[in-house]
Amino acid sequence: MRTVVEVTETVVETPSTITLRFPYEPPADPGQFVMVWIPGDDELPMSLSYTEGGSKGVTVKAMGETSRRFLSLRRGTPIGLRGPYGNRFDLSPHRVLVVGGGSGTAVLAPAAERALARGAFVTVALGATRADELLFRDRLRAAGARVEVATDDGSEGTRGYVTALVSSLLERETFDAIWTCGPEIMMSKVASAASPKGVPVFCSVERHMKCALGMCDACALGPYHVCVDGPVFRADRLTSTEDFARFHRDPSGRRVPF
Repeated sequence: MRTVVEVTETVVETPSTITLRFPYEPPADPGQFVMVWIPGDDELPMSLSYTEGGSKGVTVKAMGETSRRFLSLRRGTPIGLRGPYGNRFDLSPHRVLVVGGGSGTAVLAPAAERALARGAFVTVALGATRADELLFRDRLRAAGARVEVATDDGSEGTRGYVTALVSSLLERETFDAIWTCGPEIMMSKVASAASPKGVPVFCSVERHMKCALGMCDACALGPYHVCVDGPVFRADRLTSTEDFARFHRDPSGRRVPF
């Protein structure tokens, strides 16, 4: 059932992303998502970037027409919510490598914070196209994570893709688990780098969704529906499918190459 709430706070995080905070009481775990609706427009799946207490939040990157509308929302704007849906990250590992690509860091930040609060040692490999697009770098450092950065243009940290930084970290250090979210090709490369080291990788997958109930088939990924079987998957389950990092679904449900 959809609940209509008002936006209580907007925070511009990067030139292309904004966080919306709103009152929402249903309990949520790191990794879960909600369906968010702007009256008169489409409903979109969004990972919760803030999960604690009665004030939740989503962090939106401008990609399509509807998501760009979210960047113009102001305090007091009504939005519709339903959820949370999906599974969560397992917070039990003690040494965790968190790999965020672009806006994928939104779903990883609350998981990292919760793990740190439980006494885990968390290293974050944060990737973006350029320095001003690095999401939640300061938030993660303030929570106690060690944050390493890679930017495509070299404007901060290591120059190049975050996957190269991950390979370097895996050569130097040991981890109990890797949590990652970002482009599927990036997550596939993270899984490939971790496989020889025997480190389990857990991917938060972002796919087009309509119902969030496993009925419409819009988010099909091989034999799985991301909305009910995920969105958090062990990487070996994903890499055994034909679709992961190769095909996605367009809004009509048609299977198309990345």
